[in-house]
Amino acid sequence: MPSPRRSPAAQTTLQVLGTQWLTPGLVRVTLGGDTFEDYPDRVETDKYAKLYFPPAGSALRPPFDLAALRDSIPFEDLPTVRTYTLRRVDAVRRVIDIDFVVHGDVGVAGPWAASAQPGDTLTLSAPGGGFTPAADADHLLLIGDESALPAIAAALESLPAGLPTTALLETRSPEHRVELPVSAARVTWIDEEHDAPGARLVEAVGTLAWPAGVVQVFAHGERGAMKALRPLLAERGVERSHLSLSAYWAAGRTEDAFQAEKRLPVGQIFPG
Repeated sequence: MPSPRRSPAAQTTLQVLGTQWLTPGLVRVTLGGDTFEDYPDRVETDKYAKLYFPPAGSALRPPFDLAALRDSIPFEDLPTVRTYTLRRVDAVRRVIDIDFVVHGDVGVAGPWAASAQPGDTLTLSAPGGGFTPAADADHLLLIGDESALPAIAAALESLPAGLPTTALLETRSPEHRVELPVSAARVTWIDEEHDAPGARLVEAVGTLAWPAGVVQVFAHGERGAMKALRPLLAERGVERSHLSLSAYWAAGRTEDAFQAEKRLPVGQIFPG
């Protein structure tokens, strides 16, 4: 007997209020409108949501029940789903900011964000959460590339008082660096080696003068780089309970291929 179909996750549709190019490859989309109060917030600094992108000209209307739609329409007519960090849920301004990395017309979410106009709509799932700076750590180490900048910037805004913090950040070039929240963090910017994204980031971690005491680590970015970081961090005694290590993308893979490979050994950061 087939298992009962699960109800679709809660979704909220918001309006684009405006966009802002933070760098030549990072655009912030600000969302809001009458449904803002319907959207829940979370305490984590690394909070993320699934975003739904119907094909151009689609007659589908949210909320999107993907399980039901798969049984009734062709695959190419389904909404594309992408998971993104929420840079900020601002209850005072009644807006949500999402920062999108853009590589020209490659992909779905980046091109949508690059061309978004006020009045456009975007449907989001309720957020999940994965990381918050720990007040009981002796040092916080933030490691990431451009895809991790929103979560790292949010963490820098929420540092517990007096928590020593180091950030190692890799971007395509100096012009892709972002303005970070004012904090006492020591920030090192690294220029990407374009044929090996993340390699210089891993090298910087390997040569870092390791902080004393309990070190909490947030490391997110390109899959190969994150896999290379895992044994380095283990050698330095970082416990799993103090480690948030994950891949946001994989060099040479489309987003759909990257997502499909998450279930395979090649896509796993930690061995099964």
